[in-house]
Amino acid sequence: MGLTGHDIRTGLDRLVAGMTGLKHSGRFHEPNLDGSAGDYISFDSWEWPQGVGLYGLVRLWLLTGREDLRRLVEDWYASQIADGLPGLNVNTTAPMLGLSVLWAKTRDPRWQPVLDAWANRVLSEMGRTPEGGFEHHVSDRINDNELWDDTLYMVALFLASYGQASGRRELVDEASLQFLVHARYLADPETGLWFHGWTFEGRHNFARARWARGNAWITAGVLDLFDLAELAPPVRRFLEGVLVAQVDTLLRLQAPSGAWRTLLDDPTSYEEISATAGIGYGLLKGYRLGLGTPAWRSAGLRALEAVMRNIDESGTVLNVSYGTRMGHDLQFYKDIPIQPTGYGQALAILCLSEALNHVGAEGQAA
Repeated sequence: MGLTGHDIRTGLDRLVAGMTGLKHSGRFHEPNLDGSAGDYISFDSWEWPQGVGLYGLVRLWLLTGREDLRRLVEDWYASQIADGLPGLNVNTTAPMLGLSVLWAKTRDPRWQPVLDAWANRVLSEMGRTPEGGFEHHVSDRINDNELWDDTLYMVALFLASYGQASGRRELVDEASLQFLVHARYLADPETGLWFHGWTFEGRHNFARARWARGNAWITAGVLDLFDLAELAPPVRRFLEGVLVAQVDTLLRLQAPSGAWRTLLDDPTSYEEISATAGIGYGLLKGYRLGLGTPAWRSAGLRALEAVMRNIDESGTVLNVSYGTRMGHDLQFYKDIPIQPTGYGQALAILCLSEALNHVGAEGQAA
């Protein structure tokens, strides 16, 4: 495909426009437990897809220094905070990651009280499973005694980021604990891939789904964790081993198109671009940080090309699976509908942004 740095920057501009233009069409009706309407699509809603989206925008601002991106993000947070934040759960914590990374750079005094208060509530109020994992409670459902791989990206990365930036070591330690407990129950020792979830009620991994986007949260999340916080050396070495075991299998499962399928090990399931972007981002970043082989970079660049082919003229990322609850059989994952989302946009932004580290201004990504 011969992508250049210019191609990638043009794609990033389109992705930002596509993200901020997302609107809820009414296709999905998902009321929250408190009776409010759930909106997992529109840019102006405080939920986990938007939270991942804001993190992608903040990362892009840090890379490019574009003041328009900084203003966009700061105005979004100021408006949401002024309107009043929703109740605490795993998914409503996701927007705090982007705010934490923003504050770590700017030290704007508006944000620290909000970050401190939320971090304190995570530690004291968030539900816990046996062994101290965070229960995956979300705005529209209580999932008692369940661990989901999504939780690490939505909560643990925020704790790591804010703990490091604020000097609150207890938050970094909590993030480390969450990665360790989740790895104990979700990392499949047979394949190195991660299962979507685990329940202590009956002690099983539900459908034993090796779900692509869940694995992308891990590939990207472990590497972002290394970026965001200083970990105890044994914890870091353990997670490096977990990551390498996962990637060894991911490399074998990449489709000829450069994408990964929504069930990684099921060739009849559809190719899914948010997972492809997240995994591609992780592979390129892992290679740059010296954790991976040239095969990581090669696979990451193939994933980049697959992502670029799935960005339409409006900047919308296509072939993204909608938010996915815990499936009790594998067909459930194959039936998840396709829907443009903030996390699809953000994971693509992360993938393209990282790719700029692998090409010159006009050099080819090859």
